[in-house]
Amino acid sequence: MKRKERIPDAIYERGYVYNFHFHLIWVTKYRNPAFTTPELVQEMKDILLRIAQLNDVTVEELEVMPEHVHMLISFKPKYTPTNIVKALKGGSARLFLKKHPEIKHDKFWGGHIWSRSYYMSTLGNMSKEVVAKYIQNQYSK
Repeated sequence: MKRKERIPDAIYERGYVYNFHFHLIWVTKYRNPAFTTPELVQEMKDILLRIAQLNDVTVEELEVMPEHVHMLISFKPKYTPTNIVKALKGGSARLFLKKHPEIKHDKFWGGHIWSRSYYMSTLGNMSKEVVAKYIQNQYSK
């Protein structure tokens, strides 16, 4: 029996195959700088990595800036992007502000470290143009 070729970089699960990645960015409330020392940056990175692991999210890249976060993540199609964002932002806010009441008092008096908004885009191993051309050329094969 001949085995089918596997799609490069795809993740094979029982019943489905996927290959997508999300670029996720969000900012602190009022754009107040919260992560102003290497120790605070590392602490937030550790928190986000732990939350990601608990939620079955693969973190491919992560950077914590003084007033925003960039993540390149991937997760199974059974999870919704909204729920993943909620877990990352909500969990990290609770854990960080609990450990740093002085930062909460000085910069985030409303009790929220993150702005309500975020930016998320999808990525794959093919550009939008490549996929469009592939679809357009289906009948010419």
